Amino acid sequence: MLLRKILPSAAITLACGTIPALVSAEDTSLEQLRQTVQEQQGELEQLREQLEATAEILEGVQVSTGGHTSPSAQSTTIGGYGELHYNNIDGKDAQIDFHRFVLFFGHRFSDRIRFYSELELEHALSGDGDDKPGEVELEQAYIGFDLNDRHTARAGVFLIPVGILNETHEPTTFYGVERNPVEKNIIPTTWWEGGVGLNGEIAQGWSYDLAVTSGLNDSSYSIRSGRQKVAKATAENFAYTGRLRWTGIRGVEIAGTVQFQDDITQGVEDVSAVLLETHAIVNRGPFGLRALYATWDLDGEGPKAAGRDEQTGWYIEPSWKISPKFGFFARYNEWDNEAGSSADTKKKQTDVGVNFWPHEQVVIKADIQRQDGAANEDGFNLGIGYHF
Repeated sequence: MLLRKILPSAAITLACGTIPALVSAEDTSLEQLRQTVQEQQGELEQLREQLEATAEILEGVQVSTGGHTSPSAQSTTIGGYGELHYNNIDGKDAQIDFHRFVLFFGHRFSDRIRFYSELELEHALSGDGDDKPGEVELEQAYIGFDLNDRHTARAGVFLIPVGILNETHEPTTFYGVERNPVEKNIIPTTWWEGGVGLNGEIAQGWSYDLAVTSGLNDSSYSIRSGRQKVAKATAENFAYTGRLRWTGIRGVEIAGTVQFQDDITQGVEDVSAVLLETHAIVNRGPFGLRALYATWDLDGEGPKAAGRDEQTGWYIEPSWKISPKFGFFARYNEWDNEAGSSADTKKKQTDVGVNFWPHEQVVIKADIQRQDGAANEDGFNLGIGYHF
């Protein structure tokens, strides 16, 4: 409404100021002056209509950055992130890959009802054949309902509330070119499902998340390959997730998540699964620390025979930001997707690297990785990422 008042008034003032330049008191008759004023009034009326139409568009559709919506009752938001990687790992061909290109779209229907979505293209090119390795994925598409000032419900496709990276994984927010192998192979990030959820605050510094969603579906018990990505997902068996989080001290987060699924084979076998995850994040001045532990317990003869009845991983990551633009980190990771086996299947990886932020929403990364285990994937990685 403010735009409708200001823009037409400013245009009228500007246009009226040109009238003395168009007519001269010495050689223009009163009739000519009257005609000139009428012509100017007609043009001003057209300009007023155009400016009011533009003001309506500006008020109805507003674009903001970082995924934050305008406080107006109706607004549409866009955002996104992306990352280009160069990987040179021993035993593999060196590659340059635009790993992820993601767009966010959101809309606020009212003060209490919102829509949020995330569309991702992985590896730049999607299609049939080995020369098109990418995937187009709908990672989020849900409606959020504010029940009151403290509690929110949602329904649709959303990220499972677990771990550090699963819900917040824009490249500017974490160290290392690639996401850490523990959250990739054990949790498994990025992990989304379709269903309903509830989250909110229960006390000062304490928040919770509850969700009933579609579940994993994999008779090989490998966890990561069991993600159905809500693509005609078999829904014979649901998953139930709960998280409790404490942020009572500025710069500190401590959280724990439990998920239970009665059968991760969706009726093929009888294999129940329980995921336990806990993590801590500390940011105090230039010092940062992340630590996470996650473990799966699969109950059934099949997982036990494969050594996958237990799957466990953990990592610790100290970091030091020597300036607002430069930061160094080191990370030690251990994980085992066949921890129930008598064989030595544990993998260990150490990462050391640097992040450079030329802008708070743009990052350039470099790191070296050393891995012990069957693969022995030693090498180095370079990357650039952004979010808006």
